[in-house]
Amino acid sequence: MRQKWLSRSGTQEVLLVFGGWALGPAPFQGLSGDADTLFVDDYTRLDNPLSDLAQYDRVNLIAFSFGVASAAHWLTQTGLQPDRLVAVSGTLSPADAEHGIAPDMIRATVDQLCTASFAKFCRRAGLETAAPAIEIDAARAELFGVIERGTAPDRKFDRVWIPQRDRIIPTRAQQAAWAGQQDAVREVSAPHVPFAAGQSWKEWIA
Repeated sequence: MRQKWLSRSGTQEVLLVFGGWALGPAPFQGLSGDADTLFVDDYTRLDNPLSDLAQYDRVNLIAFSFGVASAAHWLTQTGLQPDRLVAVSGTLSPADAEHGIAPDMIRATVDQLCTASFAKFCRRAGLETAAPAIEIDAARAELFGVIERGTAPDRKFDRVWIPQRDRIIPTRAQQAAWAGQQDAVREVSAPHVPFAAGQSWKEWIA
């Protein structure tokens, strides 16, 4: 796991963001907020304890895409209990034909991965900026890690956002995955990357 501070001014509240596969912080660049914001990604191994979190009075966690399952695995390992836990565009079963992406499709992504195919992925995801730089071998290793790790332990989320036009993790798969937490679910008319410039982090944590 890599970590990067998106903002850090010494507040008593921290927003922990588990990003998606290979996109880095690009999906979140248009969001603003007052809390310190720590971004993490690269889920080849979930071995970073994120010890900086201990200094904060309140920790909110928002997990996006493959970051949803990765966050749930990591929370189980560390025992951290966020004050608020939010899932966006993801499920606890990332490599699953009914509740995520079919494993053979993920393997096809691995086999065909190149700069051009990744750019196409970014467009399908609805990323409005240029595709980030990608390290092909590292990105492949991360996808294999996600497949091998499998479904995360069941966990109650305070809010679950499901995009209605998701072309990465199919909307119907997300709906099926979260059927048992229907009270937390909100659907949004958006692609896989649902965030828009001018929005605040608080809108997604609510």
